[in-house]
Parts: sequence; structure tokens; C-alpha cells
Amino acid sequence: MLGPRVWSSVRQGLSRGLSRNVGGRASGEGRKVNIAGIYPPLTTPFTATSEVDYGKLEENLQKLGAFPFKGFVIQGSNGEFPFLTSSERLEVVSRVRQAMPKDKLLVAGSGCESTQATVEMTVSMAQVGADVAMVLTPCYYRGRMSSAALIHHYTKVADLSPIPVVLYNVPANTGLDLPVDTVVTLSQHPNIIGIKDSGGDVTRIGLMIHKTRRQDFQVLAGSAGFLLASYAVGAVGGVCALANVLGAQVCQLERLCLTGQWEDAQKLQLRLIEPNTAVTRRFGIPGLKKAMDWLGYYGGPCRAPLQELSPEEEEELRLDFTNNGWL
Repeated sequence: MLGPRVWSSVRQGLSRGLSRNVGGRASGEGRKVNIAGIYPPLTTPFTATSEVDYGKLEENLQKLGAFPFKGFVIQGSNGEFPFLTSSERLEVVSRVRQAMPKDKLLVAGSGCESTQATVEMTVSMAQVGADVAMVLTPCYYRGRMSSAALIHHYTKVADLSPIPVVLYNVPANTGLDLPVDTVVTLSQHPNIIGIKDSGGDVTRIGLMIHKTRRQDFQVLAGSAGFLLASYAVGAVGGVCALANVLGAQVCQLERLCLTGQWEDAQKLQLRLIEPNTAVTRRFGIPGLKKAMDWLGYYGGPCRAPLQELSPEEEEELRLDFTNNGWL
């Protein structure tokens, strides 16, 4: 059960959320927040002694602010959020809110394993400036995460969240694929506005879009590798790790898709697949941070237990960028 302090925060947050205007729409009005667009899921910079480097975080934000992103995702998988303390998670969101352009959406990952902890984190994220909460599927007891359990979890979080909620499906990390029928049920909740799906199954993405077409519900692709295909079946944008290093190119792909220039979009998409795979599935966050160092941003070290790339891996990563003309 939530304690008196948390319930007080929930009530205050709900009151603020109903009157707060985010991304051109008020949360308490009939239409939901429009999340259409491209978002880089920001990495968390660390010093050589494994402290969060807030100065480098702000420097990266200033550079990324030059691109026409809809907003920024904070504390997603690329933010190494499982390795941060609760206070660090909130401080990162607070610093980003202060440093980012005011007209951009701040989407903050607030997922925890328990429903109570997720509610508390979501309320706290809203208090430090998040516009939208992105909630990862709880997965430690994945064998018991039935559709009923997941619907109960997300419904409770959405009921008590003072800001809109986006579902977050990333089976590569959680070992759990949020069932399409569960997504369809949750899409009917007035405070659940969409989903970021990182699974890479475009058939599944298309089916979700088809089955939620009567709801005010939006689908974001979870990777630049299948962004074109996702737009083709009705997705409204993407949360793309590659946008941290090739922001102009990912935004260009968005424009080509939205204006129906499919031949040019296909050519660009094909050149993004290998570098995208390299900084996601092959080498993950260490690969992404290394590419950031090469392309004018601060990547720096990861927090243990994540390890740096070996010289051989670094060379493979470089080839994935140079072979496609990005280095």
C-alpha cells in the first residue's frame, strides 16, 4: 500500500497534470499528448571514476538540440538506468529538463519491478519535470507476468500517474513480449497514450496499429533499423539509439517517409541498418558510446559491469560506419 507521503504526492501531481499543457495538448482534455516524432534515447555520461557527469550530459544535449527531434527519452535502456540509484535517476531527469529546449517533450523511463515502486518513481519523475512516463514491463518474475498481471500493473500506474504513460516493450532485455491483446486492452485507458516497441517485428507493430485504430493511441518504433517499415504500417515516429550519433540522418528518414519519398527513404534506410545494428544488438551501449566519441559527442565509459569494447570489436564497429559512408 502506498504511504501517506506518496499518496499526497500523487494527489498533487494529478492536480497539476490535469492542467499542464504538454506538446500542444492538455492532459485533461479530450485529446491526448501527441508523441509523433523522433527521439534519441540519451546515454548517461560517466566520469573515469564512474560518477554521473552532468556537465557532459548538458553538452550532449546542446548539440542534439540542433536537430528537429520531437523530444528526448531519458532513463531508457541506453541510459543505463538499472545501474543508477533512484536519486541519480531523478537528478538526471531534472538536469535534462533544465538544459533541454522548452518546446521539446521529455519522456522519462520510470519502470520498476513492483507496481508500487513504479507509481512512486513515476510521480517523482513528473515532479522533476518529465512530460511523459515510459514504463518498462516488469520482468524479473516473467513466468508469472500473465496478461492479467500486466494489465493490472499498467492500469494501476496509469490511474495514479500525473502525466501520460507510454508502454515500453523491449523483449531483448526483458525476455518478455507484451502481448498484442494486452496492448489493445491498455490502449483504452485514458492516460495510456502509446507504446515504444523495440521488438523489431513489423507484423506485430502493424497489428497493434490496426487493432488500436479506434483509440487515440500512437505507436513508436524502438529502433532506426526498422523505422521505414514501421512508418509504412502506420507508426508515428521512433525512439532510435542511432539518433544519438546520426541525428540528422534519422530525422531525414522521418521526413522522407512522411512526404512519401519512399525510394529515397529506402536508400537511406539501407545505409542505416548496419550502424544501427552495431550500436544496438551487436555492441550495445559500449558501441553506441564509442560511436558518440567518434562523431563529436561525449560517450565515455559505461558503468560496471558493462565493459569497454575490445580492439577487435572497435574495428568491427568502425567498419559498420565507414562502409556506409558515415565515418
